[in-house]
Amino acid sequence: MDIKSTELLRTSCSWDGVELPLYPEGKPELKVCRMVFPAGAKTGWHHHTVINYGIIQQGSLTIVCVDGTERTFCQGEAMAEVVGTVHRGENRGNSPVVLDMFYVSSPGTEVTVQHPELN
Repeated sequence: MDIKSTELLRTSCSWDGVELPLYPEGKPELKVCRMVFPAGAKTGWHHHTVINYGIIQQGSLTIVCVDGTERTFCQGEAMAEVVGTVHRGENRGNSPVVLDMFYVSSPGTEVTVQHPELN
């Protein structure tokens, strides 16, 4: 059997076109999270301190930046998330969204900073 490889994403910029920061120095720490957004769910406003990227496994997720910039990602689509930009994820659909996110950092780094003052 032949194994098929399909490149889903290759970029040095986040989805909004901003160049990604340099990798941290030292020992790497990789983190993978599966997030499930019920219909109508929104994350709180937050920003990421490190490079992260993901794949929408199910549904459609809209990423909204605090300045109003937004983009919707659909099932099977890969995205390079914004770093240092305050944003939130919104499931505007009627069924759950499943998102797998991959974070690249150094041990002990807080990868997500919440902004409850904006909620």
